[in-house]
Amino acid sequence: MPAAVHWDDVEGARRTVGHLDGTWFDLGSAAGSREVGVQRIRVEPGAWSTPAHVEHGEEEIFYVLGGSGVSWQDPGPGEAATFEVGPGDCLVHVANGELHTLNAGPDGLDVLAFGERARGQGAWLARAGVSWVGVTWASVGEEPSPWDREAAAGAPELTAPSPRPATIVNADAVAAESRDGATVARSRRDLAAAAGSVRTGLKRVAVQPGKLGVAPHCHSAEEEIFVVLEGAGDLILGEEEHPVRAGHVVARPPATGVAHTFRAGLDGLTYLAYGTRVPNDVCFYPRSGKVYFQGVGVIGRIEQLDYWDGED
Repeated sequence: MPAAVHWDDVEGARRTVGHLDGTWFDLGSAAGSREVGVQRIRVEPGAWSTPAHVEHGEEEIFYVLGGSGVSWQDPGPGEAATFEVGPGDCLVHVANGELHTLNAGPDGLDVLAFGERARGQGAWLARAGVSWVGVTWASVGEEPSPWDREAAAGAPELTAPSPRPATIVNADAVAAESRDGATVARSRRDLAAAAGSVRTGLKRVAVQPGKLGVAPHCHSAEEEIFVVLEGAGDLILGEEEHPVRAGHVVARPPATGVAHTFRAGLDGLTYLAYGTRVPNDVCFYPRSGKVYFQGVGVIGRIEQLDYWDGED
């Protein structure tokens, strides 16, 4: 898998069906992710991103890169509402939550969509009258695609924007947790937790010039995706270093045994860190020999052995 891929080098695919019109860039697959992914979606001015849907088994997190628009949400019949969104906003949609989609403003809407790749799961598209099941869909009668059915149903009604729910937060409004050490120096905002995520997380990390965002580490069960938003620096993978800048995407599948971190350049480095929350995950920090057992919240230090001879 590549150490990092730049989003300018990922080919996009435009989907235009009725009121749905956007260009999709599969950044996660390009970076080599496995069980999670991230798509960049550029929605055309006035258009909609996707059919209104609710995921059965996946949690979705959106981060607005640029432009403007509204989040259309419908938690139940007759309860549809819209909420204004803009740069730096984070939106969380938990599994089996509300119907949702995005409508771009006059300058378009540019978002990152992070999500799980849950096997055997699907999504219900109430307005389109179909359910997604894996890569297929279930319907009665004719077999147009869900996007064609959504287009035939017409665009959702746009009501005046309502006060935003707790599931939409702006990054700058989320409290920062800071660390200012000799090696690791950064501020970190837990966006997804602030917006009510359950299964996955998204943090925005701002690293001070020349410092690390976190001590080098590797996970046994959690998968992570990083997207560089501002500045430049280096991705550290084991003993290797790779230059990164704004637009680079990095995927770190679990159980690689290769520790990773970022070091900021002269102007600092800001990135998004997305990952799963797996209770049985073990995180290893090779420089200190520390091990974090996430499920029980215990950190310990171990003696690292070159081999195991089968004896206690």
